[in-house]
Amino acid sequence: MATRSLEKAFATVSLSVALASVTVESSGCRSIPAHRNSFSSHWFHLNSNIMSGSNGAKENSHNKARTSPYPGSKVERSQVPNEKVGWLVEWQDYNPVEYTALSVLAGPSESTFSPKFNEKDGHVERKSQNGLYEIENGRPRNPAGRTGLVGRGLLGRWGPNHAADPIITRWKRDSSGNKITHPVSGKHILQFVAIKRKDCGEWAIPGGMVDPGEKISATLKREFGEEALNSLQKSSAEKRELEEQLHKLFSQEHLVVYKGYVDDPRNTDNAWMETEAVNYHDETGEIMDNLALEAGDDAGKVKWVDISDKLKLYASHSQFIRLVAEKRDAHWSEDTEADCRGS
Repeated sequence: MATRSLEKAFATVSLSVALASVTVESSGCRSIPAHRNSFSSHWFHLNSNIMSGSNGAKENSHNKARTSPYPGSKVERSQVPNEKVGWLVEWQDYNPVEYTALSVLAGPSESTFSPKFNEKDGHVERKSQNGLYEIENGRPRNPAGRTGLVGRGLLGRWGPNHAADPIITRWKRDSSGNKITHPVSGKHILQFVAIKRKDCGEWAIPGGMVDPGEKISATLKREFGEEALNSLQKSSAEKRELEEQLHKLFSQEHLVVYKGYVDDPRNTDNAWMETEAVNYHDETGEIMDNLALEAGDDAGKVKWVDISDKLKLYASHSQFIRLVAEKRDAHWSEDTEADCRGS
């Protein structure tokens, strides 16, 4: 029992720290912890207030996972007040709505379904990037707390559903090729490739689900090609040329911005999104000059977007973009106090 309690406490702390790395306060200066020398595959945390996962929730945490109606439906979640999000808070009258989309139910039958939660299950990764999660009545329990809805919703898997989000950036330049500086902050303006999602109409980082057995690095490159370059509709010759340019972009040094649970409107008490957000930066802009943006797959539109605190993006994407801006020492806010950074 002591060991189990210790595991639960450790998992709770792990989630709290991971979620804290992507939470951003509206004002105040922050310092970023010392980073290793290379950007390559290193994950850094933004220093901010620790949000509680299983213990409770602050107002700025676990919000989108409690919104109604549930995406793609008219289903209304049971309302969950901030003080009752955490599983450690007793709530005997909690009565969440059950919902799994027909498109999900149309998948493989669960009559012989016997998943191995908290471990690699064949080619399917059922481990969470935030540590162990609880299993209750045969179903995984969302480590961030109650959402007001049980079942899988639109998510294909019970427990963690792993995604990858490639953040492709370049410096905004004038007609002479010089970096453009923001007149208020005095910092160079960074741009990233954004897509407009077909399902909800929100602008987002181009990304998607990790296929069974697929490496994250392959997912990042595949999703960017499909959504931002329309690779699925290219001829064989065009695909070969595209692959050559993508290899240049995705084989260079990169920055792992975030790994873990995502506050996503599709989340339920039993299924949730986790992601690995990775920044690939085209310092000179020469690689992306050879790649024409063209919306494809799940994207309705695609374009370069200036990075600033005025961005309104899908799920937790704005926080990921802010982390990139701060790490690259680029413009974020016209409020110099909110935009200051640690060394």
